[in-house]
Amino acid sequence: MKSKLIQPTQVERKMRQDDFIVSKTDARGIITYCNPIFIEFAGYTEQELLGKQHNIVRHPHMPRAAFKLAWDTIKSGREFFAYVKNMSKDGSYYWVFAHITPDLDPVGQLIGYTSVRRCPDQRVLDVITPLYQKMLNAEQSVATTDAVAAGTRVLVDYLAHKGKPYEEWVLTV
Repeated sequence: MKSKLIQPTQVERKMRQDDFIVSKTDARGIITYCNPIFIEFAGYTEQELLGKQHNIVRHPHMPRAAFKLAWDTIKSGREFFAYVKNMSKDGSYYWVFAHITPDLDPVGQLIGYTSVRRCPDQRVLDVITPLYQKMLNAEQSVATTDAVAAGTRVLVDYLAHKGKPYEEWVLTV
């Protein structure tokens, strides 16, 4: 679990165009592999990352509804794409375009997940950032038990207005 002492800063770290952040987790989201680029951007050592929940890099400005959608999708055996704001150990942040896939054993049982993150398109971040802020505002305006549903409603309404399911929208923003 991430230390509650880490305070988010306004310092942004930008991924390089040819960077790929790669991590693997078990089925519970515990990190089992992290490549050097992940270590660099997260700001933790490999030893600090391995064996920890992947949410160690979760930025508090990310709506919880976005992660619920991610988990629901990958637990169902489908791949998932999303723009994600992560937080480094020093409180700085970095945006990624994530592609998460379920890992299956030879008989098709879920054993973990692989996530490959690359440099996001700034044009898309200009659309995603205010949407995530609206989702986060909705989550913060209700009781904790209703937060994910409130954030999800904002996303569902937005997608209905766009006339696209999430899977299509996120790849064509």
